[in-house]
Amino acid sequence: MNRLSGLDGSTIAAVATAPGRGGIGIVRISGDAAAAIGAAITGLAMLQPRHAHFARFSDADGATLDTGIALYFPGPHSFTGEDVVELQGHGGPVVLDQVLQLACKLGARPARAGEFSERAYLNDKIDLAQAEAIADLINSSTEQAAINAARSLQGEFSRKVETLIEHVTRLRVYVEASIDFPEEEIDFIQEGQVTARLRELIRQVEAVLGQARQGALLREGMKLVIAGRPNVGKSSLLNRLSGQDTAIVAALEGTTRDVLREHIQIDGMPLHIVDTAGLRDRGDAVEMEGMRRARREMESADHILLVVDDSAASRDSGTPPWPLATEPQQRAIPFTVAYNKCDLTGRVPHVESKAGYTAIWLSARTGAGLELLRGHLKACMGYSGAMEGSFSARRRHLLALERAGAHLAAGLNQLLYTGAGELLAEDLRQCQNSLGEITGASSSDALLGEIFSSFCIGK
Repeated sequence: MNRLSGLDGSTIAAVATAPGRGGIGIVRISGDAAAAIGAAITGLAMLQPRHAHFARFSDADGATLDTGIALYFPGPHSFTGEDVVELQGHGGPVVLDQVLQLACKLGARPARAGEFSERAYLNDKIDLAQAEAIADLINSSTEQAAINAARSLQGEFSRKVETLIEHVTRLRVYVEASIDFPEEEIDFIQEGQVTARLRELIRQVEAVLGQARQGALLREGMKLVIAGRPNVGKSSLLNRLSGQDTAIVAALEGTTRDVLREHIQIDGMPLHIVDTAGLRDRGDAVEMEGMRRARREMESADHILLVVDDSAASRDSGTPPWPLATEPQQRAIPFTVAYNKCDLTGRVPHVESKAGYTAIWLSARTGAGLELLRGHLKACMGYSGAMEGSFSARRRHLLALERAGAHLAAGLNQLLYTGAGELLAEDLRQCQNSLGEITGASSSDALLGEIFSSFCIGK
């Protein structure tokens, strides 16, 4: 794909600071006419590159709209690779909109969501993974997630992917040479070089994939749905995990009628907790609707925490415990059984591995066993506190790395069991394309549109 084909030659403008009121607000302009528009608004004959100019921002009639700082970054030494002017004034939405409208009257057009970052990508200032890291940095919900996004923005993830692509390319050249020039008697199968290099490549892809999963976990977090019968302590557990009285707790059954959501962190890992209505076989119309919503949340969960009253556990038969035993659509989702109220039964808080799930004995009322639950939730998502060298990653990056690893594994099988060099070469080509999707080396226009449209205006 030719990146420059996506540029239309227009000059764009947008408010680059967050909506609302603040001490400072920025209007960003990018394109061939940026310098002329900036000069017209500030009344300065010439904007000196990379110097701060104090100026009045005036309309065509000479009326002052605001006063502030004008900065000029001539291309290609700018964020977008084009001429860029930033007008930094006061952060009121009305005055910023006036300056933006004036820039558009002077020849700019309103920027689309993410169009500044898109132009930076199209002008080879950043690759696709770095462009996505900009959005991830802005939307970071934890300190470690922000650190990871900054590392990706600096190119750490991209460099790892480019190294993999380079190794795949070298191996592909070697394999295709042996196919195209058989008279040279390059017997790569007998030499064993390709086999060893393939195994090493698979190991390297798995290592990068492991780091990417950690980064994706910190970026996206885990959706944990708390489910179970009425009055087993689901809301109490939500309050204990969140550290505040989010849900109403009462002895009356059916207190929770709707879905309650809380966002917390466990040692930097984002956790999206969903408390649901108690599940049972009967109830009034409102309670039945609450149970329907509870089942819907369970179907979209990353993990289900099934809460059981330990003092009444003898009533719950089956493996796994009710209600998952009677809810087959949820069986494919990982779950943990929390036997609550162990302070009433005298059981010591502990963890046991069962057939297909983990059981934890705890008390939401006293907090006993909560650290066991927190540690288990981190472990079941593969979270590690050691995040040295990690980077931000998205779901599409994980899928691309998984496809790349699958192509390498298929190529290795072709080599070992059929000796088909042509099929191995095709698997290497597919692997290279999958890796290229991460940085944008082989991405479609539709994918680019989907990615940049999710950005905020002004980035």
